[in-house]
Amino acid sequence: MSNEIEKLLFSDLAQIIEHGKQQAVSQVNSALTITYWHVGKKTNEHVLKNERAEYGKKIVVSVARQLAEAFSKSFEIRNLRRMMQFAEEFPNIEIVTSLMTQLSWTHFMQLFSLKTQEQKMFYVYKIAEEKWSVRQTQRY
Repeated sequence: MSNEIEKLLFSDLAQIIEHGKQQAVSQVNSALTITYWHVGKKTNEHVLKNERAEYGKKIVVSVARQLAEAFSKSFEIRNLRRMMQFAEEFPNIEIVTSLMTQLSWTHFMQLFSLKTQEQKMFYVYKIAEEKWSVRQTQRY
C-alpha cells in the first residue's frame, strides 16, 4: 500500500514540476520575443530617422558588435537584422504581445519568408490555434 501511495505522490509531483518547467520556458520565450521586437523597432526608428542608408548600415553593424560583446551572440548583425525585420513585418505590438505566449521567436522567423501580410497572419493564428511546433510550421 505504501509503495502505491509513493508512486502516486511521485507522479503528482512530477506533473507539477513539468508544468512549472513548461511555464518557465514559456515566460522566458515571451520575454525574449518581445525584447527582440523592441530592439528591432528601436533600431528601425533610429536608422529611418537619420535617413541615410549608408550611415544606417554602418551604425547597425557597429551597434550589433557592441551588443554581442555586452550581452551575447544573439545580438550579432544577422540576428539584429532579423529583429529589425520582425518589427517591420509585425508592426502591431498588440498582436505580437497577444501571441508571444503561443508562438516562439523561431515560429515568427519561419513566417518571414511568406510574401503577404495576410499569409503571415493566417499562419500566425493557425500556429496558435493548433499549437504547431516549429517543425510543423516549417512544413508549410
